[in-house]
Amino acid sequence: MKTRPVRSLLVANRGEIAIRVMRAATEMGLRTVAVYSHEDRFALHRFKADEAYRVGAGQKPIAAYLDIAEIIRVAKEAKVDAIHPGYGFLSENPDFADACEAAGIAFIGPRGDVMRTLGNKVAARNLAQSVGVPVMPATPPLSRDPDEALAAAAEIGYPVMLKASWGGGGRGMRIIQSEQELLTQMPVARSEALAAFGNDE
Repeated sequence: MKTRPVRSLLVANRGEIAIRVMRAATEMGLRTVAVYSHEDRFALHRFKADEAYRVGAGQKPIAAYLDIAEIIRVAKEAKVDAIHPGYGFLSENPDFADACEAAGIAFIGPRGDVMRTLGNKVAARNLAQSVGVPVMPATPPLSRDPDEALAAAAEIGYPVMLKASWGGGGRGMRIIQSEQELLTQMPVARSEALAAFGNDE
């Protein structure tokens, strides 16, 4: 796909992250576009951009920033050339990178297929193993069956790290010292990962 020059940039994030990206974009002479949830309507990042659009009407604040269709809608409406996701939120979501490409908007980050392999800790580990890179003992994605999850942890030995397959920033991550702790923390970690990354694996 032939790329066109980037003259305008939507920052699909909020707060200090968005402000830093917009500052760099402004220094490069780019028009900046911000998105904001209802709760962030008075946030500084909204006013640092050349233009700002509300996303996720009726949604909770984090869900608004995870709504791919809404971000793409605003990007088209604002006629931007590219989207920068910042970090967190949609930055590691391969479906978002694919949606940008399908809409003819440059995604500032890796392609969706690269993210699918490297953004998923299980797939990235498998790739590393396939080329001979030493890795820590780990399991495939944990089963929802408690007995299977307990057996997988017992095979490695406690303590173990319970970690979301997608995303980063420590969300969905727990140090687990015992079987009881694994049983109580798995649903909490899944819920946290789902809220942050849209995937509870």
